[in-house]
Amino acid sequence: MTAEPVKPTRMELIRKREQIRLAEQGRDLLREKMDALVREFFRVMNEVSTSREELERSARLADRALLIAQAVDDPVALRSASFATKRRVVLDIESRSIMGVPIPVIEKKSLSLSVLERGYSIIGTSGRVDEVAEKFEAELDLIIGLAETETTLRRIGHEILMTRRRVNALEQVMIPELYRQTRYIKITIEEREREDLFRLKKVKRMLDRRKRRSGPSPSAAAIPPA
Repeated sequence: MTAEPVKPTRMELIRKREQIRLAEQGRDLLREKMDALVREFFRVMNEVSTSREELERSARLADRALLIAQAVDDPVALRSASFATKRRVVLDIESRSIMGVPIPVIEKKSLSLSVLERGYSIIGTSGRVDEVAEKFEAELDLIIGLAETETTLRRIGHEILMTRRRVNALEQVMIPELYRQTRYIKITIEEREREDLFRLKKVKRMLDRRKRRSGPSPSAAAIPPA
């Protein structure tokens, strides 16, 4: 693909200078956007780090409670309770925007249930089973929250990369090319003006030489005496 030839005219020079102004303004706006996204990225990254640590602690507590229940309670009753509590997790997901980046927002609904809501018989199970259910429900809450923040982090990170590419394209390709074209047009116009001035001077010298060679006009000749 070949570049469109540049017309070395004053109107084109004005147009290129306006394009440079707009490109530099766009570059500055993209830099501001990228700086804001980077600040948001590190803020969310701290949230993700904290959430992961909290999730690891919750997972250890849930696994520990399950191991205790498996060691002490009747395996059949424990398995029956686990089957009885199977259910779908329904989430309401909306969206918000951070500097033009769509971010998912999961409605914060706790998945923790009461003993009667879990579906298994409270007579055939011990309090250890209730503790296992409670610990894993808390872990699931943290997993959902972490999924939201990690998705936010990935989308902001992707937008930072895309914005940096746009800034680099403007800064390293488009703006230098516009300056190069502007210099070319300016130099061409100046050379054309010098050539025009040289031709005018040459024509003037030729006219002056012709005028000197032709001598005085007949109307200027002396009138004989009467």
